[in-house]
Amino acid sequence: MTLRAATFAYISSLAISLAVLPVHAQKKKSIAEEVAADSTAFFNGFAVSADLVGIVQYAVSDYGQFEGALRLNLLDKYFPTVEIGVGRANSEDDITRVIYKTTAPYFRIGCDYNLAKDKHDIYRILGGLRYAFTSFKFDVSRPGLVDSKFGGEVPYGAEGVSCNFHWVEAVLGVDAKLWGPIHLGWFARYRKRLSHSNLDIGNEWYVPGFGETGSSIIGATFNLTIDI
Repeated sequence: MTLRAATFAYISSLAISLAVLPVHAQKKKSIAEEVAADSTAFFNGFAVSADLVGIVQYAVSDYGQFEGALRLNLLDKYFPTVEIGVGRANSEDDITRVIYKTTAPYFRIGCDYNLAKDKHDIYRILGGLRYAFTSFKFDVSRPGLVDSKFGGEVPYGAEGVSCNFHWVEAVLGVDAKLWGPIHLGWFARYRKRLSHSNLDIGNEWYVPGFGETGSSIIGATFNLTIDI
């Protein structure tokens, strides 16, 4: 190779390098900016919330609950949650005249995942699971049954019947930022009983946090949430 050819090859190589280098640098810069824009702290705060459905339910019916929750925010994707409440019932059946009373706490623990495409948006679509448990006592009674053969009344009832109840919930809902740290959202809940106490007096009618045992497969909560 002549000196002229070698010089030309060197200059050509240098020109190509100088042309490609800015493009490569710009590409690396764009990737870095994209990663930086999408990054967030692992622990991104926590929030407290209160369910409004249970309060309204207790005000207009024979039972309901008062419930609050603590929710952690990890990467705007994962939301470990603890829900604690007190369920109450004071009901009398119009037909059987059976009276059922109970007041007890309940607990749920689980985690939600943000299903929205933009994890950092102010609107979230959340899906998750809960394990729930309550240990409670209830009173059940009704007017005495008349003995048609011997006369008089046969009493029916029991006080302080102890019961344990375990269940799981699959939840799906939305959470939207309303103003500042305030969010509103709702959850649809599918409940499945895992185990409960076998009682000689019969099954419990109402379970704190679960609801009526015969019809509470599907439920809902409406939450007022405040970021801390």
